[in-house]
Amino acid sequence: MVSNKKESREERTDLIDLSTIPEEEIKKALTFTKEDMPGPLLEESSFATLFPKYRESYLRDIWPLVTKALDAHGVACQLDLVEGSMTVSTTRKTWDPFIILKARDLIKLLARSVPFPQAVRILEDDVACDVVKIGNLVRNKERFVKRRQRLLGPNGNTLKAIELLTGCYAMIQGSTVAVMGPYKSLDMVRRIVEDCMKNVHPIYHIKELMIRKELAKDPKLANESWDRFLPRFKKRNTKPKKPKAAPKKKKKDEVFPPQPPPTKIEQQLQTGEYFLRPDEKRARQIERRKQASAEGRVKKDAERAKAFVAPKEAPAAQSSRSSGAGAGKKKADEDKAKLEELKSKLVAKAGAKAANKRPAGDGDVSEYVVGAAAGGKSKSKKAKKAA
Repeated sequence: MVSNKKESREERTDLIDLSTIPEEEIKKALTFTKEDMPGPLLEESSFATLFPKYRESYLRDIWPLVTKALDAHGVACQLDLVEGSMTVSTTRKTWDPFIILKARDLIKLLARSVPFPQAVRILEDDVACDVVKIGNLVRNKERFVKRRQRLLGPNGNTLKAIELLTGCYAMIQGSTVAVMGPYKSLDMVRRIVEDCMKNVHPIYHIKELMIRKELAKDPKLANESWDRFLPRFKKRNTKPKKPKAAPKKKKKDEVFPPQPPPTKIEQQLQTGEYFLRPDEKRARQIERRKQASAEGRVKKDAERAKAFVAPKEAPAAQSSRSSGAGAGKKKADEDKAKLEELKSKLVAKAGAKAANKRPAGDGDVSEYVVGAAAGGKSKSKKAKKAA
């Protein structure tokens, strides 16, 4: 046991510390070239994927570029517009065994509406892709559309912020999100997308990524935990208040249960219909139907007759005349009453003056008689002429 522990310690000291080696040299050492593949592949591998109808015209236009990009790696490709599928397969010229998986990812991204200049980057060694399916995460369609729009943000600003912080390219199309970028960043983008569909706003993850980016610049915090610097957001789901239910009335404690409603046979026994013969029952049913149809006919006739009844009209001019006539009559009555009142006052005044002037014993009323006064005047004139 002691010897084995010593050997393991010696092996640990012989391990190379990769942090001391530049990244360029590591990348150069891990690069796969044609010289590393002495012979052709023993078996042919192929992958196929379907694409939607609206991508047909675009794929037909850029397919020569796809063929050219895959020929450089010795991979054959085929576009079938009848079945709506794309196929990639290895050939005798294929020298990289892993390139067929990269070609599979390429046609998958093209089917998910990723433009070709961006999708062709998947053939590079340090670029990977991930297609996040979000269609089954939310059942309600309206809620799904709102949360997908929340992931995109106003004018696509939220998605741009995620791309800048993670170094990935993201394409939202239908019920999937296609992501391209480094391997480490793909997990972060997937977590952001799935949390957004679970009603966690992407802004919380964006804040966390910004803080992590600033902490990574400080070499003193390289070997420390960053939990004390990261924000902790509590999930608050405020449930809507339910309206207060009306207080239930207490049921009276009854010894016997309520009486059930009478059955059809009991009703027939009460009316005496149960004891009738079948032909009499049939006759009653026919009579009831006739009566019901007659009542229905009367109602329909009444409804039809309503359409031919002229509505009562009250013209505006006639109403104004009647109102004007009523007002004029009222005014005339008021004027007449005032006139009668004035007349009675004048008569009373004149009577009072005459009573003051006349002597008590004078009974001649010829002055107040029109004919008598006129006859006296005519006589006096004739006498003057004769003289």
